[in-house]
Amino acid sequence: MITTPICGLLGIEYPVFQGGMAWIADAKLAAAVSNGGGLGIIAAGNAPGDYVRDQIRAAKTMTDKPFGVNIMLLSPFADDVAKVVVEEGVQVLTTGAGNPGKYMESWLEAGIKVIPVVPSVAMTKLVTRLGASAVIAEGGESGGHVGDLTTMALVPQVCDNTDLPVIAAGGIADGRGVAAAFMLGACGVQMGTRFLVAEECSVHRNYKDKIIKANDIATMITGRRTGHPVRSLKTNFTREYFKLEYSSASDEDLDKFGTGALRKAVQDGNSKEGCFLAGQIAGMVNKEQPAAQIVREVIEEAEPILRGALKWVK
Repeated sequence: MITTPICGLLGIEYPVFQGGMAWIADAKLAAAVSNGGGLGIIAAGNAPGDYVRDQIRAAKTMTDKPFGVNIMLLSPFADDVAKVVVEEGVQVLTTGAGNPGKYMESWLEAGIKVIPVVPSVAMTKLVTRLGASAVIAEGGESGGHVGDLTTMALVPQVCDNTDLPVIAAGGIADGRGVAAAFMLGACGVQMGTRFLVAEECSVHRNYKDKIIKANDIATMITGRRTGHPVRSLKTNFTREYFKLEYSSASDEDLDKFGTGALRKAVQDGNSKEGCFLAGQIAGMVNKEQPAAQIVREVIEEAEPILRGALKWVK
Protein backbone atom coordinates (compact mmCIF):
# COMPACT_ATOMS: atom_id res chain seq x y z
CA MET A 1 0.00 0.00 0.00
CA ILE A 2 1.17 3.55 -0.72
CA THR A 3 2.73 5.42 2.18
CA THR A 4 4.40 8.83 1.89
CA PRO A 5 6.07 11.31 4.28
CA ILE A 6 2.77 13.13 4.87
CA CYS A 7 1.37 9.96 6.45
CA GLY A 8 4.08 9.90 9.10
CA LEU A 9 3.91 13.64 9.65
CA LEU A 10 0.19 13.63 10.38
CA GLY A 11 -0.31 10.10 11.68
CA ILE A 12 -2.69 9.07 8.87
CA GLU A 13 -2.82 5.78 7.00
CA TYR A 14 -3.31 7.07 3.45
CA PRO A 15 -2.07 10.31 1.85
CA VAL A 16 -5.58 11.55 1.06
CA PHE A 17 -7.06 14.81 2.36
CA GLN A 18 -10.75 15.70 2.18
CA GLY A 19 -11.21 19.28 1.04
CA GLY A 20 -12.45 21.91 3.48
CA MET A 21 -15.68 22.73 1.65
CA ALA A 22 -17.64 25.58 3.24
CA TRP A 23 -21.18 24.70 4.39
CA ILE A 24 -20.39 21.07 3.47
CA ALA A 25 -17.38 19.65 5.32
CA ASP A 26 -18.79 19.11 8.80
CA ALA A 27 -17.82 16.86 11.71
CA LYS A 28 -19.68 13.86 10.33
CA LEU A 29 -17.88 13.89 6.98
CA ALA A 30 -14.49 14.72 8.48
CA ALA A 31 -14.74 11.90 11.03
CA ALA A 32 -15.76 9.41 8.33
CA VAL A 33 -12.76 10.30 6.18
CA SER A 34 -10.39 10.13 9.14
CA ASN A 35 -11.81 6.79 10.23
CA GLY A 36 -11.18 5.60 6.69
CA GLY A 37 -7.48 6.40 6.98
CA GLY A 38 -7.37 9.80 5.32
CA LEU A 39 -7.38 13.29 6.80
CA GLY A 40 -10.89 14.58 7.36
CA ILE A 41 -11.23 18.35 7.51
CA ILE A 42 -13.95 20.50 9.10
CA ALA A 43 -14.63 23.68 7.13
CA ALA A 44 -14.98 26.85 9.16
CA GLY A 45 -16.07 28.84 6.11
CA ASN A 46 -17.87 32.00 7.20
CA ALA A 47 -19.14 30.38 10.39
CA PRO A 48 -18.59 31.92 13.85
CA GLY A 49 -16.20 30.44 16.38
CA ASP A 50 -18.88 28.74 18.46
CA TYR A 51 -20.05 26.70 15.46
CA VAL A 52 -16.50 25.58 14.73
CA ARG A 53 -15.97 24.67 18.38
CA ASP A 54 -19.11 22.54 18.37
CA GLN A 55 -18.02 20.77 15.19
CA ILE A 56 -14.56 20.02 16.58
CA ARG A 57 -16.05 18.57 19.74
CA ALA A 58 -18.55 16.53 17.73
CA ALA A 59 -15.77 15.10 15.55
CA LYS A 60 -13.85 14.03 18.65
CA THR A 61 -16.82 11.90 19.69
CA MET A 62 -16.88 10.19 16.28
CA THR A 63 -13.19 9.48 15.68
CA ASP A 64 -9.96 9.04 17.58
CA LYS A 65 -7.97 9.60 14.39
CA PRO A 66 -6.29 12.87 13.37
CA PHE A 67 -8.54 15.41 11.66
CA GLY A 68 -8.11 19.03 10.69
CA VAL A 69 -9.93 22.33 10.37
CA ASN A 70 -9.90 24.60 7.34
CA ILE A 71 -9.93 28.34 8.02
CA MET A 72 -11.01 30.69 5.25
CA LEU A 73 -8.90 33.74 6.05
CA LEU A 74 -11.33 36.16 4.41
CA SER A 75 -14.04 35.18 6.89
CA PRO A 76 -15.17 37.94 9.27
CA PHE A 77 -14.83 35.34 12.03
CA ALA A 78 -11.27 34.28 11.16
CA ASP A 79 -9.78 35.86 14.31
CA ASP A 80 -12.23 34.02 16.55
CA VAL A 81 -11.78 30.70 14.78
CA ALA A 82 -7.99 31.09 14.95
CA LYS A 83 -8.30 31.14 18.76
CA VAL A 84 -10.85 28.33 18.92
CA VAL A 85 -8.60 25.83 17.15
CA VAL A 86 -5.87 26.51 19.70
CA GLU A 87 -8.25 26.20 22.65
CA GLU A 88 -9.70 22.95 21.31
CA GLY A 89 -6.34 21.33 20.64
CA VAL A 90 -6.73 20.91 16.89
CA GLN A 91 -3.70 19.10 15.48
CA VAL A 92 -3.86 20.13 11.82
CA LEU A 93 -5.00 23.31 10.08
CA THR A 94 -5.41 24.05 6.41
CA THR A 95 -5.90 27.65 5.34
CA GLY A 96 -7.21 29.32 2.23
CA ALA A 97 -8.21 32.67 0.72
CA GLY A 98 -5.34 34.68 2.12
CA ASN A 99 -2.05 34.87 3.99
CA PRO A 100 -2.02 33.06 7.38
CA GLY A 101 0.96 35.06 8.63
CA LYS A 102 -0.80 36.95 11.43
CA TYR A 103 -1.80 33.70 13.13
CA MET A 104 1.24 31.51 12.54
CA GLU A 105 3.11 32.31 15.74
CA SER A 106 0.22 31.34 18.01
CA TRP A 107 -0.59 28.24 15.98
CA LEU A 108 2.98 27.00 15.94
CA GLU A 109 3.38 27.67 19.67
CA ALA A 110 0.32 25.44 20.18
CA GLY A 111 1.99 22.65 18.21
CA ILE A 112 -0.46 22.85 15.31
CA LYS A 113 0.70 21.65 11.91
CA VAL A 114 -0.32 24.38 9.46
CA ILE A 115 -0.85 23.41 5.82
CA PRO A 116 -1.86 26.41 3.66
CA VAL A 117 -3.48 26.16 0.24
CA VAL A 118 -1.16 27.89 -2.21
CA PRO A 119 -2.11 29.08 -5.72
CA SER A 120 1.37 30.28 -6.67
CA VAL A 121 5.12 29.92 -6.15
CA ALA A 122 5.24 33.28 -4.35
CA MET A 123 2.73 32.15 -1.71
CA THR A 124 4.60 28.85 -1.41
CA LYS A 125 7.84 30.63 -0.56
CA LEU A 126 6.07 32.90 1.91
CA VAL A 127 4.36 30.17 3.94
CA THR A 128 7.54 28.07 3.87
CA ARG A 129 9.37 30.94 5.58
CA LEU A 130 6.50 31.34 8.04
CA GLY A 131 6.90 27.77 9.28
CA ALA A 132 4.22 25.77 7.48
CA SER A 133 4.44 21.99 7.84
CA ALA A 134 3.33 21.30 4.26
CA VAL A 135 1.45 23.02 1.45
CA ILE A 136 -1.57 22.20 -0.71
CA ALA A 137 -0.97 23.21 -4.34
CA GLU A 138 -4.47 23.65 -5.72
CA GLY A 139 -5.02 24.10 -9.44
CA GLY A 140 -7.88 25.92 -11.11
CA GLU A 141 -9.65 22.68 -12.02
CA SER A 142 -10.98 22.53 -8.47
CA GLY A 143 -14.40 23.58 -7.28
CA GLY A 144 -14.98 26.73 -5.25
CA HIS A 145 -12.49 29.60 -5.22
CA VAL A 146 -9.86 29.03 -7.89
CA GLY A 147 -6.58 30.46 -9.16
CA ASP A 148 -5.28 30.76 -12.70
CA LEU A 149 -2.73 27.94 -12.83
CA THR A 150 -3.71 24.36 -13.58
CA THR A 151 -2.69 21.51 -11.31
CA MET A 152 -0.33 20.13 -13.96
CA ALA A 153 1.52 23.45 -14.15
CA LEU A 154 1.32 24.47 -10.49
CA VAL A 155 2.34 21.32 -8.59
CA PRO A 156 5.84 20.79 -10.07
CA GLN A 157 6.67 24.48 -9.73
CA VAL A 158 5.61 24.43 -6.09
CA CYS A 159 7.65 21.27 -5.51
CA ASP A 160 10.69 22.98 -7.05
CA ASN A 161 10.41 25.92 -4.67
CA THR A 162 9.94 24.31 -1.26
CA ASP A 163 11.37 21.44 0.74
CA LEU A 164 8.00 20.93 2.44
CA PRO A 165 5.71 18.03 1.56
CA VAL A 166 3.33 19.07 -1.23
CA ILE A 167 -0.29 17.95 -1.48
CA ALA A 168 -1.80 18.19 -4.96
CA ALA A 169 -5.40 19.36 -5.37
CA GLY A 170 -7.69 20.22 -8.25
CA GLY A 171 -8.95 17.76 -10.85
CA ILE A 172 -8.27 14.60 -8.82
CA ALA A 173 -11.02 12.02 -8.39
CA ASP A 174 -9.51 8.57 -8.90
CA GLY A 175 -6.32 6.53 -8.80
CA ARG A 176 -5.11 7.96 -12.10
CA GLY A 177 -5.18 11.44 -10.62
CA VAL A 178 -3.40 10.25 -7.49
CA ALA A 179 -0.69 8.57 -9.55
CA ALA A 180 -0.28 11.66 -11.72
CA ALA A 181 0.07 13.84 -8.62
CA PHE A 182 2.90 11.65 -7.34
CA MET A 183 4.62 11.83 -10.72
CA LEU A 184 4.49 15.63 -10.49
CA GLY A 185 6.32 15.50 -7.16
CA ALA A 186 3.46 15.59 -4.67
CA CYS A 187 3.31 13.20 -1.73
CA GLY A 188 -0.45 13.35 -1.22
CA VAL A 189 -3.70 14.56 -2.71
CA GLN A 190 -6.71 16.55 -1.63
CA MET A 191 -10.15 15.85 -3.08
CA GLY A 192 -13.34 17.82 -2.67
CA THR A 193 -15.82 16.99 -5.41
CA ARG A 194 -15.40 13.24 -4.97
CA PHE A 195 -16.41 13.53 -1.31
CA LEU A 196 -19.57 15.46 -2.17
CA VAL A 197 -21.16 12.11 -2.94
CA ALA A 198 -19.87 10.33 0.15
CA GLU A 199 -22.70 8.72 2.08
CA GLU A 200 -21.68 10.75 5.13
CA CYS A 201 -21.79 14.05 3.25
CA SER A 202 -24.86 15.98 4.39
CA VAL A 203 -25.50 18.06 1.26
CA HIS A 204 -29.03 18.02 -0.17
CA ARG A 205 -29.94 15.04 -2.36
CA ASN A 206 -30.29 17.38 -5.34
CA TYR A 207 -26.65 18.41 -4.95
CA LYS A 208 -25.42 14.82 -5.03
CA ASP A 209 -27.62 13.99 -8.01
CA LYS A 210 -26.26 16.96 -9.95
CA ILE A 211 -22.68 15.78 -9.36
CA ILE A 212 -23.50 12.21 -10.37
CA LYS A 213 -25.27 13.39 -13.55
CA ALA A 214 -22.60 15.95 -14.51
CA ASN A 215 -20.56 15.60 -17.69
CA ASP A 216 -17.13 16.82 -18.71
CA ILE A 217 -18.26 20.38 -19.51
CA ALA A 218 -20.67 20.76 -16.58
CA THR A 219 -18.78 23.52 -14.73
CA MET A 220 -18.03 27.18 -15.34
CA ILE A 221 -16.23 30.04 -13.59
CA THR A 222 -17.94 33.16 -12.34
CA GLY A 223 -16.64 36.03 -10.25
CA ARG A 224 -13.59 37.03 -12.27
CA ARG A 225 -14.80 40.63 -12.36
CA THR A 226 -14.82 40.87 -8.57
CA GLY A 227 -11.40 39.25 -8.25
CA HIS A 228 -12.79 36.14 -6.54
CA PRO A 229 -13.37 33.57 -9.30
CA VAL A 230 -15.41 30.52 -8.34
CA ARG A 231 -15.97 27.25 -10.21
CA SER A 232 -19.40 25.65 -9.95
CA LEU A 233 -21.89 23.61 -11.92
CA LYS A 234 -23.75 25.35 -14.73
CA THR A 235 -27.18 26.23 -13.38
CA ASN A 236 -29.76 28.96 -13.78
CA PHE A 237 -27.99 30.87 -11.01
CA THR A 238 -24.49 30.70 -12.48
CA ARG A 239 -25.66 31.67 -15.95
CA GLU A 240 -27.57 34.66 -14.60
CA TYR A 241 -24.62 35.70 -12.43
CA PHE A 242 -22.31 35.47 -15.43
CA LYS A 243 -24.62 37.74 -17.44
CA LEU A 244 -24.69 40.27 -14.61
CA GLU A 245 -20.90 40.27 -14.40
CA TYR A 246 -20.63 41.54 -17.94
CA SER A 247 -23.50 44.00 -17.71
CA SER A 248 -23.77 47.44 -16.15
CA ALA A 249 -24.67 45.90 -12.78
CA SER A 250 -22.68 47.29 -9.85
CA ASP A 251 -20.47 45.19 -7.60
CA GLU A 252 -23.08 45.72 -4.89
CA ASP A 253 -25.74 44.25 -7.17
CA LEU A 254 -23.53 41.25 -7.84
CA ASP A 255 -22.88 40.73 -4.15
CA LYS A 256 -26.57 40.94 -3.35
CA PHE A 257 -27.45 38.49 -6.12
CA GLY A 258 -24.90 35.94 -4.90
CA THR A 259 -25.48 36.18 -1.15
CA GLY A 260 -26.66 32.88 0.29
CA ALA A 261 -26.41 30.99 -3.00
CA LEU A 262 -24.15 28.24 -1.65
CA ARG A 263 -26.36 27.70 1.38
CA LYS A 264 -29.39 27.42 -0.90
CA ALA A 265 -27.61 24.68 -2.85
CA VAL A 266 -26.24 22.76 0.13
CA GLN A 267 -29.22 22.91 2.46
CA ASP A 268 -32.20 23.39 0.14
CA GLY A 269 -31.03 21.84 -3.14
CA ASN A 270 -32.42 24.95 -4.83
CA SER A 271 -31.63 24.48 -8.52
CA LYS A 272 -32.82 27.96 -9.46
CA GLU A 273 -31.07 30.11 -6.86
CA GLY A 274 -28.32 27.82 -5.58
CA CYS A 275 -24.62 27.78 -6.44
CA PHE A 276 -23.41 24.17 -6.64
CA LEU A 277 -19.64 24.29 -6.26
CA ALA A 278 -17.85 21.48 -8.09
CA GLY A 279 -14.58 20.76 -9.84
CA GLN A 280 -13.98 19.86 -13.46
CA ILE A 281 -13.81 16.18 -12.57
CA ALA A 282 -17.50 16.14 -11.62
CA GLY A 283 -18.10 14.19 -14.83
CA MET A 284 -15.94 11.36 -13.44
CA VAL A 285 -17.91 11.04 -10.20
CA ASN A 286 -20.81 8.68 -10.83
CA LYS A 287 -21.63 6.84 -7.62
CA GLU A 288 -22.36 7.44 -3.96
CA GLN A 289 -20.31 5.40 -1.50
CA PRO A 290 -18.92 5.54 2.05
CA ALA A 291 -16.10 8.03 2.60
CA ALA A 292 -13.75 5.31 3.81
CA GLN A 293 -14.35 3.36 0.60
CA ILE A 294 -13.50 6.43 -1.47
CA VAL A 295 -10.19 6.85 0.36
CA ARG A 296 -9.17 3.23 -0.07
CA GLU A 297 -10.39 3.00 -3.65
CA VAL A 298 -8.29 5.86 -5.02
CA ILE A 299 -5.16 4.49 -3.35
CA GLU A 300 -5.83 0.93 -4.49
CA GLU A 301 -6.35 2.22 -8.03
CA ALA A 302 -3.16 4.28 -7.96
CA GLU A 303 -0.83 1.49 -6.90
CA PRO A 304 -1.02 -0.69 -10.06
CA ILE A 305 -0.92 2.42 -12.23
CA LEU A 306 2.33 3.53 -10.62
CA ARG A 307 3.80 0.04 -10.97
CA GLY A 308 2.63 -0.15 -14.57
CA ALA A 309 4.32 3.14 -15.44
CA LEU A 310 7.61 1.24 -15.53
CA LYS A 311 6.51 -0.56 -18.70
CA TRP A 312 7.35 2.58 -20.66
CA VAL A 313 10.92 2.63 -19.37
CA LYS A 314 13.39 0.59 -21.45
